[in-house]
Formats: sequence, structure tokens, C-alpha cells
Amino acid sequence: MSTQLIKPEWSPLTIGLMVLGFIIFWPLGLAMLFYILWGEHWGGSSDKAEKWMKNQKHKMKGCRGSKHRRGATGNAAFDEYREAEIRRIEEERARLEQEREEFEDFLRNLHMARDREEFDRFKSEHRAKRHDDDEDDRFSRRDDEKKRDDY
Repeated sequence: MSTQLIKPEWSPLTIGLMVLGFIIFWPLGLAMLFYILWGEHWGGSSDKAEKWMKNQKHKMKGCRGSKHRRGATGNAAFDEYREAEIRRIEEERARLEQEREEFEDFLRNLHMARDREEFDRFKSEHRAKRHDDDEDDRFSRRDDEKKRDDY
């Protein structure tokens, strides 16, 4: 018989604690959810928890080792086909990456040309406006000089 107060099962108490945990501080609610779902693996004893962790580590080591070996299927024809397909896909990826870079260069040049055109238009309008202002200033000075001469 287990003397645990909170058991890793879906009960009103654990659901309430989980909701309360999410309201107070979300990692508490997440921890409670994990306890409800996977708490039975540990069963409350440190021996069971250590055994489970050791088992999981062993499983992960087995997965890591198979990723490094590409020809691990034992079927030479399939392994050769897979290697050829991987090379083809990698070449296609490299080609697409090069096309993407070329397109980005094209867009960069296009933006530069547009910016240059807008800047040139601004400068020409600015020069024309300044030229008009200079002529207006000259005419207004002449008018001022004539008015002084008339007095």
C-alpha cells in the first residue's frame, strides 16, 4: 500500500494543483503535468528512478551510435541507393542555396538602383528649387535697389 498523499494519476487533487501551478507560475504547472504523466515511472522510490534514468541513458546511447553509421542497414544495394540520393539532395540544396544568394544580390542591386534614382530625383529637384530661390533673391535685390534709388 502506498502512503503517498499526491499520486501520479488524474485525480481532482492533481488536476487542481496543476491548474493552480499554471496560474501561480507556469513551470510549476508544467512540473505537475509531467508528474501526472510520468510519475509512475519513478514510483516514489529513488531506486526505481535511478533504474529508469539508467535505462533511458542506455537507450539514448544506442540511438546516437546509429546516426554516425550511414550504411547500417545491412543491405548494400539500399545503402548505395541511399548514399546516391543523399548526394543528389545535397547537390540540389547547394544549387538552390546558390540561386537564393544570386536572387538576393539581384534584389540588393535593384534596391540600390531604385534608391539611386530617388536620390538623383531629389537632388535635381533640390537644385532646381535652390536655383529658383537664388533667382528670386536676385530679382528681389534688384527691386530693393530700384526702390532705394527712387527715394
